[in-house]
Amino acid sequence: MAPNVNFVEQADIGLGVPGVPSADLMQALPVAVYTVDERGRITFFNEAAAELWGHRPVIGRDLWCGSWKLRHPDGRDMAHGECPMAVALREGRDVSWDQAIAERPDGELVPFRAHPRLLRDEAGNVVGAINTLLDLRTQTLGDEARMRLAAIVESSMDAIVSKDMNGIITSWNDAAERLFGYTPAEAIGRPVTMLIPPDRLDEEVSIISRIRAGERVPSYETMRLRKDGTLVSVSLTVSPIRDTIGRVVGASKIARDISSHKENERRIRLLMREVNHRVKNQFSVIISMIRETSKLTSTPEAFLGQVRERIMALSESHDLLVNAEWRGATVGELIQAQLKAFAAQSRVSMAGPMVILQPNAVQYLGIAFHELATNSAKHGALSCSGGRVEIDWNVISAGDGADTFRLVWRELDGPVPDAVRGRGFGVIVLERVAPQALSGSGRLEFHAQGISWTLEAPLHFVQTSLAEIAAD
Repeated sequence: MAPNVNFVEQADIGLGVPGVPSADLMQALPVAVYTVDERGRITFFNEAAAELWGHRPVIGRDLWCGSWKLRHPDGRDMAHGECPMAVALREGRDVSWDQAIAERPDGELVPFRAHPRLLRDEAGNVVGAINTLLDLRTQTLGDEARMRLAAIVESSMDAIVSKDMNGIITSWNDAAERLFGYTPAEAIGRPVTMLIPPDRLDEEVSIISRIRAGERVPSYETMRLRKDGTLVSVSLTVSPIRDTIGRVVGASKIARDISSHKENERRIRLLMREVNHRVKNQFSVIISMIRETSKLTSTPEAFLGQVRERIMALSESHDLLVNAEWRGATVGELIQAQLKAFAAQSRVSMAGPMVILQPNAVQYLGIAFHELATNSAKHGALSCSGGRVEIDWNVISAGDGADTFRLVWRELDGPVPDAVRGRGFGVIVLERVAPQALSGSGRLEFHAQGISWTLEAPLHFVQTSLAEIAAD
C-alpha cells in the first residue's frame, strides 16, 4: 500500500520517499523548491520559493504552484492547471525546464524555468512531485544588457573591432566596414595587421604587450590602411577583453575617423597664415596712406578725417573678403561696397564679365574706387545733379594665355575738372599705388565732362582662378 504523503506539516516532507532531501536541507537551498502530493496539493515550499512568488500558498490546499498568477512566456494568462507541475502530474512524466512567468501581488513579473520531477514509492507509484524553479531575472537582465551592448556596437558611428590574443579579428561592426572597406566575412578570422601600415607595425607589438598586462591603451592618433590601399587618420582606443574569471582573452579596438578633423585643422592653419599675410598687407597699405596723406594735408584735423575715411574704405573691402572666406570678391560687389556711402548707385552704371578679384586686388582696387568716388562726390560728376559715372571692364585675350584685365572709370556731364587741384593722394593711389600692386599701369585723364581712369593689369594678378575657388 502506498504511503500517505499528504503532509500538513512541512517538516514531514520526504519521509518514507526514497531520494527526497529533508525539509531542513531544502529550506537551506538558495533556489526555489516545493513539493506536492499525488493530487497536486502543495505540501512544502522553502523561503526562496516564497520570495520568488511574493506570496505564501496554503499548505494542503493550494494546487500545483504557489504563484499568485501565472503567464505564458509571451505574456498570455496561464491557468494554474496548465503549469509545468500540473502537466507532469496529469501526464505522469517529468517535464524538462519549461518556462513561465510568475506575477507577484505587487505586479512584478518574474520569469522562471520549472523542473518538476515525479516522486514514486518503492512500488513505482506516483506519490507526489518536487519542483525546482530557476529565477531568470538575473539571466534576463544579462541577456538584455548583452543585447543593448550589441545594439550599441552595431549602431555606433565608430569602427569597433575585437581580436584575440594572437591578433586575429573576432568581430567587426558596420562602421568598421564603412571605414576600412572590408565586409565582416572578409575581415573576421584575418590578422588585424592587415589594417596597419607597414611602417607602423611596431604599434601592434606595443599594444599587445600592454593588453596582456591588463592595461587600457588611451586614445591616440594614428594612420590605418583601407582595403583600397588608401590611408585614413583615426583616433584609436584599445581595451582588454576578459573572460568570466578575469583572464585577458583579447582586445577591443575603437577607431574613429578623424580625417575631416585633420583637414579642418589644415584649413585653419592655412587660413591663419593667409590672414596673417593679409593683415600685414593691410598694415603696409595703412602706413602708406598715413605717410602720403600727411604730406598733402595742412592741418591735423584734415589729416585725421582723411585717414579715418580711407581706413573705413579699407574695412569695407575687408568685410567683403571675410564674408567670402578670403576667396575674393567680384568687381561689381567691390564697386557697390565702396559707393554705398555716397548714395549714388542710381547714377552709376556698371558693365563687364564676371571677374572674381584676388584678395590683394580687392584691397587696392577698393582704395582706388574710394578715392574716385570721394573726388567725384566733392568735385566731379556726382557733385552736380546731372552728372553720372560709367564703369566698364573686360578681359583682353592675347592668345598666349597672357590675358589682360582692363577697367575704365568714366565721369560724364560733370563740371570741368581742375587738374592742378586734383594732384593729391587720390592721384598717387590711381597712378602709382594700385597699378603697381597689381603689376599693371594706371592712367588718369582730365576731360571737359569729368575725369576718366583706366587700369590695365595682367589677369593672373587680378583674378582668382577657378582652380583656387574649387580647392576652397
